[in-house]
Amino acid sequence: MMMKQADVSKVRREVVSHIGSRVKIKANRGRNKIDITEGIITETYPSIFLVKIEDGSSDTFKTLSFSYADVLTKDVQMMLC
Repeated sequence: MMMKQADVSKVRREVVSHIGSRVKIKANRGRNKIDITEGIITETYPSIFLVKIEDGSSDTFKTLSFSYADVLTKDVQMMLC
């Protein structure tokens, strides 16, 4: 299945419109591993976007990156909190 550039651009525009918003992310990491995290969309780039996540043990943060193609193929699902 070929992804259309227009579809990826649509996902990118949606993510860009929610910069600074808190999101809940469900990421399929393969081999029946699913990560569920909550964070804030901080930055967007042409192929990826960054989500800042609070580390539960201390006041530190970690940054995760996700691609728009993963959102399009539903390997990453996002919901606004």
